[in-house]
Amino acid sequence: MDDERLIPLEGCVNFRDLGGWRTGDGRRVRSGLLFRSDALHRLTPADLARVRGELGLRTLIDLRSGHEVSSEGCGPLAEPPTAYHHLPFFDGPARDPGRQRPEGGLAAIYLAMLRFARAPIARALETLAASPGAAVFHCAAGKDRTGVLSAVVLGAVGVVEDDIVEDYALTRRALPRILERLRASDAYDYVFSELPPETLHAEPETMQSLLSRVRGEWGSLREYALEAGASEATLGALSKRLLE
Repeated sequence: MDDERLIPLEGCVNFRDLGGWRTGDGRRVRSGLLFRSDALHRLTPADLARVRGELGLRTLIDLRSGHEVSSEGCGPLAEPPTAYHHLPFFDGPARDPGRQRPEGGLAAIYLAMLRFARAPIARALETLAASPGAAVFHCAAGKDRTGVLSAVVLGAVGVVEDDIVEDYALTRRALPRILERLRASDAYDYVFSELPPETLHAEPETMQSLLSRVRGEWGSLREYALEAGASEATLGALSKRLLE
């Protein structure tokens, strides 16, 4: 994994900076302002001192379901002075037998997330645009829900598709440690027993396929964000905040 992006912490393994990605008009995302991560409930006191002190983290967006939060906890970063925002893509039991998983692979699952989670995604964009300091968003692995939101955020401010794909695929090198942590939790045993094997990967082709489907359905990720409920003012504030 790109050492300049990865923030080494004791309590999580996929915490990284979204700074540096390029936009189509030649700008870049500012470094040290927006981060993505796997679950943060195991942060140590040393981790907490680093993300709050060195990184200046002030906003935390948790994309996990209420069931996951109840099972695993929010962790110490969810306490003041950090503002904690619980914005689950879906809620209820993770193993809901009535939930239909779309056919067509992991990209189809991501497309279903975009369709279903319009409201929390729009709220996340608003929250990030208004954050008074550095912000982080996360789910359990920092791959799927986090990867989808990262794509929307980057696409909404004009980051080129090649960089959105690269950002998604960077999780690959952290996957062995992510999967080890998920296996150690009863809350995620269904990941290994019920989900297709491909859901345990983060291949660039998956994000390329999703972006192609987004173009076909909405035209662009920016247009998706507007359709989901984010305003032009929000996206303008987000771009002003994130880009240099």
